Amino acid sequence: MTTAPSADLWSAPVITGPLDALVEVPGSKSLTNRYLVLAALADAPGRLRGALRSRDTRLMAAALGALGTVVEENGSDWSVSPGALTGGATIHCGLAGTVMRFLPAVAALADGPVRFDGDTSALARPMGPVLTALRTLGVRVDEHGEPGHLPFTVHGRGGVAGGQVDIDASESSQFVSGLLLAAARFERGLTLRHTGRTLPSLPHIEMTVALLREAGVEVDDSRPAIWQVAPGPIGGRDVRVEPDLSNAAPFLCAAMVAGGSVSVPGWPSQTTQPGGLLPGILERMGATTSLDADVLTVTGTGAIHGVDLDLHAAGEIAPTIAALATLADSPTRLRGIAHLRGHETDRLAALAAEITRVGGQAEQTSDGLVITPRPLTGAVWRTYEDHRMATAGALVGLRVPGIEVEDVATTAKTLPDFVGLWSDMLLGTRTPA
Repeated sequence: MTTAPSADLWSAPVITGPLDALVEVPGSKSLTNRYLVLAALADAPGRLRGALRSRDTRLMAAALGALGTVVEENGSDWSVSPGALTGGATIHCGLAGTVMRFLPAVAALADGPVRFDGDTSALARPMGPVLTALRTLGVRVDEHGEPGHLPFTVHGRGGVAGGQVDIDASESSQFVSGLLLAAARFERGLTLRHTGRTLPSLPHIEMTVALLREAGVEVDDSRPAIWQVAPGPIGGRDVRVEPDLSNAAPFLCAAMVAGGSVSVPGWPSQTTQPGGLLPGILERMGATTSLDADVLTVTGTGAIHGVDLDLHAAGEIAPTIAALATLADSPTRLRGIAHLRGHETDRLAALAAEITRVGGQAEQTSDGLVITPRPLTGAVWRTYEDHRMATAGALVGLRVPGIEVEDVATTAKTLPDFVGLWSDMLLGTRTPA
């Protein structure tokens, strides 16, 4: 893959001693955008406390506003007043997979056409399974470019009959979540069957199911890869959004690179977020972890061990683990993440290219990467408009002088003021969200 480096380069700081920091990570993007969709479809107003304010969540709020929902900021909270879903809107998805994949089913409930478009890079992200499923359910969809991709128009008719539909969600669990979130508003509900050979990021689907049940929706997921959602109301709720555990990953991993400790408050004792797998993964790579009340602390010595990991359920933390693996004392194999080729960029190709650029060895496999540590040198770390590529570059830069991260501002997609949070962490100070 080829991308010309941007003139906007950030010199990643090199660590000079062990860390002793507490980092307050903002709310989860995955939870915030799911809560927003459910609040827009609810039968009463709702409130999201501690909602993430980032590019992806603001795009979601704006899109729901274009469809007739009122989303208002109240300090650190968002108030959501659902209304009749209206057509005649154009939704700009940016690079947000949750917007482009969650809202077509919502748009099908509107009373007119809704056009979906996005950033140039978003036009490469697969959308075909969602569009095919909507057509199976009797919804008219017009495509205006490459089939199965943005841009397209969903012609809402004020309701969807619902019923049964098969879908291949091998490329993204978001295809399943997007249909499930709106399914209770379908006249007959929905029975959804996944027909593909693999199903990535299952915790994200479990997250969707859990939030639906919390909102009073009846969901039967007792059979593997089959979900049945009963028709009925979605309750308006007052909820608190957990911290984004995947966004906590670069900060927690920094303790392993630098030595010392990094703590993240608000860590849930139980969660459906894939980032909840981090403590176990980091322990395998040489860290010690502890959870005191709701504060997770990761302590490292600077030693990092290579591992063989199946990240099928938590692909979103793969770029961070890959960056950590470049600094390990033995090779690492990451498996089960072929679906990352369809994210903000082809993350497997991007990681292989950037690790190689700084002197490492990274080879793509059919479903992941093999990373063999080598002596690393400074270079431009390209990000491909991908927030997790940017934070991966910052992590490598802690130990490798001369790493310049291209377009670090792309981290605003899910983590506002990443540079400020990172700088404060290195000072060993408290870093509030």
